[in-house]
Amino acid sequence: QVQLVESGGGLVQAGGSLRLSCAASGRTFGSYAMGWFRQAPGKEREVVATIGRYGNTYYKDSVTGRFTISRDNAKTTVYLQMDDLRPEDTAVYYCAADYTPRLPTSKAEFDYWGQGTQVTVSS
Repeated sequence: QVQLVESGGGLVQAGGSLRLSCAASGRTFGSYAMGWFRQAPGKEREVVATIGRYGNTYYKDSVTGRFTISRDNAKTTVYLQMDDLRPEDTAVYYCAADYTPRLPTSKAEFDYWGQGTQVTVSS
């Protein structure tokens, strides 16, 4: 089992940047695929980016080229660097983990979730 704690959210103007962090407990962090999801008010939770245990990555089309997911297995932490933020990126961002060698790309595949961190982008 793994516990996840997100941090780094906040209020930023359009065009600005934020870096989210997700600290994970457990000694087998390197065996987990990790993901970032977001949920805006009145909308379903959607995938933003995922990273496999081998460092392979997946991105939602609308964030490709603006967001970068990365992981530091020594620090048991996954990051989401968000650049050129837009008002439509406003949402609660969640970190998730899945014990798998594959690269999962949907929320149904993830077993463990953090509590979320709010990101608000003003125009």
